[in-house]
Amino acid sequence: MKRIAVSLFMLIIGYTPQVVAQTPAVAGDICPGDLGAKVDAIANRAEFSRSRWGILIQPLSSTATLYSRDATKYFIPASNVKLLTTAAALHKLGADFRIKTSVYSGANGSLYVAGRGDPTIGEAQLKDLAQQLKRRGVDRVNELIGDDSYFQGSAVNQNWEWEDAQAGYGAPINSLIFNQNAIELVLSPQAIGQPLKVSFAEPKLANQWQIQNNSLTVSQNESEFIEVGREFDRAAIRVSGQLKVGAESESAYVAVVNPTNNFLQHFQQVLVADGIPVKQALITSNFRNFTQELAAVESPPLAELVKETNRESNNLYAEVLLRLLGKVTGNMPVPQEDTDEIGLKELKIALTQLGVNPNSYILADGSGLSRHNLISPEALVQTLRLMANSPAGSIYRASLPIAGESGTLKNRLNLTPNRVILQAKTGTLSGVSALSGYIEVPNYEPLVFSIIVNQSDLSAAKLRSATDEIVLLLNRLRRC
Repeated sequence: MKRIAVSLFMLIIGYTPQVVAQTPAVAGDICPGDLGAKVDAIANRAEFSRSRWGILIQPLSSTATLYSRDATKYFIPASNVKLLTTAAALHKLGADFRIKTSVYSGANGSLYVAGRGDPTIGEAQLKDLAQQLKRRGVDRVNELIGDDSYFQGSAVNQNWEWEDAQAGYGAPINSLIFNQNAIELVLSPQAIGQPLKVSFAEPKLANQWQIQNNSLTVSQNESEFIEVGREFDRAAIRVSGQLKVGAESESAYVAVVNPTNNFLQHFQQVLVADGIPVKQALITSNFRNFTQELAAVESPPLAELVKETNRESNNLYAEVLLRLLGKVTGNMPVPQEDTDEIGLKELKIALTQLGVNPNSYILADGSGLSRHNLISPEALVQTLRLMANSPAGSIYRASLPIAGESGTLKNRLNLTPNRVILQAKTGTLSGVSALSGYIEVPNYEPLVFSIIVNQSDLSAAKLRSATDEIVLLLNRLRRC
């Protein structure tokens, strides 16, 4: 399930980002000495007069600067925060780290499910647990008790905007996660003028939610967009927007209200379907040191989790990684301190050990949804360079989207005359666009860069287009 970190609760359907130069492209190579003027010509356009640019471009092999613009100043980075989160996780936890979910036996026919934040658990993993229990002779359960105490603190970051906390990409983070703590809606066009048909990927949820449907099916020559929201005080989902008649169905996601209860309900259903009746399901927040583990499943290795985090810009995965950093510390936690707060401290310790300047960024979350995050282009370039030369360098770099091929860069820089070999992390919030990563330049040496735009009233498409123009300039560099 792909999540995009945006503050506006909108999914633009059918949008294909393209590089559309606003001034005629100049054929031929560029000397390093000419790069500054050409980048300035883009950033200084009249349409960006109220926008703020932060840029740093350096060779991957050294700290020599090819171009710098407010590179040491703070910017809101959006999902570029994930570059720091995943770097710290790989450095601290290692690429082979896995997250374990265990089922323990309790007294009087009870079972305890101890979650540790595995974001990959779905129907298949629950069925695996049920089959293991069946092989161990479990044929009935008096109490199915969910232990959700591994991560402490609020499941939703207090710095996130209200719209984001409703969305699937802003789902709550807890110890027992099922289907990324999101509800999938399937929206289908009908006849022109009629509302979209709204159905649940899980049909049984239809009786649990009220749908406020203000959407519309429109003609082929009109635009498409979908807006989905959820009420906080009652089980109601708002759907608005429009799709073209005859178009394919689209999925949209909203965050679940009670993620632990959601996990237990699904596990109970799986157990019953497998012939293990469950009398009742309960939630506990008091962790117990159980000794008899009856069943367990593990997540894929951290290398795969990091790939999903960066390539698809998955916020839930990033927030899980942050909390895992807070759990693996050898220090005793301060009473009542949130796991994500401890994680932020451990993230800084890990990156400082790596060599990143601890004064070059201030983080409020692990995903980039918060507008309280502040990062300098210098911090991002430093992290990218140090990680490239670390033992986990190849894994870290392979986790990034590839221009024209994968992830959030699949439809960017794919219509250029010459291939751009770019691996970079995107970032988008309203008024914010960021791109930081690596580029292999055909007639020059590999570069590392960070380009961030803040305080802009322009569309995300225009900001991406201008950023991509700068990337195309880098691709034309040669030694001269």
